[in-house]
This record gives sequence, C-alpha cells and structure tokens, in this order.
Amino acid sequence: MSKFKAWVNAARLRTLPLSISGILVGTALANFYGYSNTVIFILALLTTIGFQVTSNFANDYGDGVKGTDNDERIGPKRAYQSGLLSRKELKKGIIVSIMINLVLVLFVVYFSFGTENLDNTLVFLILGLASVWAAIRYTVGNSAYGYKGLGDVFVFLFFGLLGVVGSMFLFTKNVTLLSFLPAIAIGTLSTAVLNLNNLRDHISDKKSNKNTLVVFMGFENGKVYHYVLILVAFICMLCFTLLNKGSLVGYVHLLAFIPMFIHLIKVYKTEEPRSLDVELKKLALSTFLLALLFYLCYNYFL
Repeated sequence: MSKFKAWVNAARLRTLPLSISGILVGTALANFYGYSNTVIFILALLTTIGFQVTSNFANDYGDGVKGTDNDERIGPKRAYQSGLLSRKELKKGIIVSIMINLVLVLFVVYFSFGTENLDNTLVFLILGLASVWAAIRYTVGNSAYGYKGLGDVFVFLFFGLLGVVGSMFLFTKNVTLLSFLPAIAIGTLSTAVLNLNNLRDHISDKKSNKNTLVVFMGFENGKVYHYVLILVAFICMLCFTLLNKGSLVGYVHLLAFIPMFIHLIKVYKTEEPRSLDVELKKLALSTFLLALLFYLCYNYFL
C-alpha cells in the first residue's frame, strides 16, 4: 500500500459523514431563524472535518502505542497496528493536522465575528483549542479520558451541543432553548455510535485496560444504554418538530429513524459482539441521513 493510501486509511474517511452531522443541523437551524452564510458554512464543515481527522490520527496512535489495537480487536485494522505508518510518521501527521485545524479555526472565527466582537472571538478560540485537546486526549497519554469511561461525555458535548448549537451561533450570534433539542439528538446518536463500537470491542478493551462505559456496566447493560440513547434522540427531534408546528415537510427527517429502529431490533437480538461490526456503518449513516434531511427541509422548504 502506498503512503497516500496509508494516510487515507488513518484518516478513516467513513467517519466524516457523522462528524459533519452537527454542522448540517446547526446550519439548518440558523437558516430556519433567518440567517445564512455560505462561507461560514464551508469553513465550519472544513474545521469539523479537520478535528475528526486529527482525532482519527490520534486514536490510531494512542490505541496502537498502548497495545489496545491488537489481533483480538474485531474492527478494521489500523494504520499503526498494521505497520502502514510508523509511530514517528503518525506523530508528524497529528502535528500537521493540528496546525491546519488552528488556521481553520482562525478563519471561521474571523468570518463569523470579524474584529469587532472580541468576546465571541475569544470564546470560540478557546472552544477551538478545547476541540483540538479533546481530539488528542481521547486515547493519547497516561490520562486519556477514553480509557476512563469519559468518551461518551465528550462525544455528546462536542458532536452534539457544540456541533449544533455552536455552529448555529456562528451564524446567528444567538442561542435558543429549542435549538438544544436537535443538539441533544445528534449528541446522543453520536454517543450511540461510540457505544456500539465499545459494545463490539468490550472484551479486548477490558483486557487492554481501556475502561469504556461498556466495560464498567457490562454487555447487556450497554445494550440497554444503547436503546435509551436512540430513543432520547427520537423524542428530542419529534418534540422540536411538534413545538415548531410546521408543515408536513418538517417531519420528513424523522424517516431516518426507521433504519435506526430496525437497527435496535438487531442489537437486541445480538449475543455475539462481533456481529455488531456491520451495524456501526448503518447507525452512522442513518445519523447522517437524519442530519441531511433536516438540513434540506429546514434550509430549503421551511
């Protein structure tokens, strides 16, 4: 495999649709409230993709160095684990991606707030730095929070609340209480994707001292937690739609929950963790479908 393909492998392009789901929903909310800006939208997408790629590089590096990515792991082989990229190469890749992220953060903050609103500029610069920190510290270092059962909390906060409400604020310079309903939905669905990954890998994670929530609560309780996350997401999106009292078009995005509920039935019937691997892609793409339908409905038809 060429080095280019190795870096593409490490970037895990299949994770990108889920990562931009919050931006799609936040942008749609901004448009719903009467605000739009193509430049900010594109920069927000690029920034989020940058954070995700950095996280993927760091995850590959952190789990590889700790030995968590080993032959017992069920998912696809990682770049470091497979020897496609060395430890030194991944370190350089992480540093370069961080630099790109910081430049993108500066651009998105400048185009959103200019040089006049220093308070908002400072807050979002801090949030940008926090996002870089979270991307790295998930698996890297002796105190990596992903090894202490805190991955779910950070995914919910950064993919959900910050992704949706934060991106909406870039356009509107304002926050509404109702906007937290879609934010919670995207956050819980993103957490559900992580939880599904942890359900699949809980045996090898336990042996590697990667103490995810599933390792703490057990496989069966982890499945119940999974049901709750997706049901909370559905209730939040349904409540948001009902409270806005829009036309029938406003309900179209709820169709994305059909494959999610089918997914829940399969998870309920699954006894072998390995069988959950195929469900990861389905749930991630269903979440992206929800965000895309929400974006199309609230950006063009409502």
